[in-house]
Amino acid sequence: MSRAALRTIEQLVALDAVHGATAAVPAARAAVRNFPELTAAPGSLPALRRNRDRLAALAELCEVIGWILFDAGHYAPAHAANRRALDLAHLAGDRWTARLVHLNHSMLQTHTGHARAALDTVSRVPGARPLPARVDSLVLIRRAHAAAQLGARREPLDLIDRARSRFLDGISRHDPHWAWWIDEMELLGHQGWVMARLGRWDRAIPLLHQAATAPGPSYRHLFTAQLLSALARAGAWTEAEQLIVALAPRVARIGSARTTETLSRTAAGLCRTARAPARLRDAAVHLRAGLPTPAGRTIPKPPTER
Repeated sequence: MSRAALRTIEQLVALDAVHGATAAVPAARAAVRNFPELTAAPGSLPALRRNRDRLAALAELCEVIGWILFDAGHYAPAHAANRRALDLAHLAGDRWTARLVHLNHSMLQTHTGHARAALDTVSRVPGARPLPARVDSLVLIRRAHAAAQLGARREPLDLIDRARSRFLDGISRHDPHWAWWIDEMELLGHQGWVMARLGRWDRAIPLLHQAATAPGPSYRHLFTAQLLSALARAGAWTEAEQLIVALAPRVARIGSARTTETLSRTAAGLCRTARAPARLRDAAVHLRAGLPTPAGRTIPKPPTER
């Protein structure tokens, strides 16, 4: 069973990296059907405790499913998958998978406007021993996003600077196996995104441009969407139009709902901005027309918690 779960994890991660979360959702739903423990009544789970390897594999599988559902815009099912992943990880004694679930869930909470809950969730990641540098940098990144959403000004800057410093401490033999994706471009993208939350366009735009133009997995299209948002909010009309022109031919293939939500909001805002040049407003209309809108999912309003 654990081998089958691990093979399924590999398949889901590859699908997500190449084609995006929305393309991986059918396979994630098939995995839920194929592994009954993922939806079994909570009271039945302790009986599985004697096979910890199986529990750990199922916990990791459920974490991956939760991530895919989140990036595909299915927030309530993602929340449920994260809850089940935590239950399985705790039964298996797998603290590293539990930590990753907390890190993912805090991101979901910030994205859906629950920054205080996100801070509480990410506070559960550290333990008695110091975290490896890359994991600690991710904790600091999650805290920086939540603090910025809550309206803090200095704290997010301090947190993201500390994240950069910790990341530069490098790879450790204590890193969990899932830390491979916490790399330079991931850090740069989040640095730029936090700067954009604070309106620091002079720092945000170069960082986001660097992250958005580097090769990487499909989900990093999000940094391109954040770049367009920053350009629009900064009034960098020429650069925003150039980015839309480059994006338009491939926007229908973007497999991240978080990305398409951000692009849709930015394009809608540009269409309503009278001071934006007519050519840019026309380009924004064209961009909106090309965006996918999955059935049964509405695009949430921007978070308002302060």
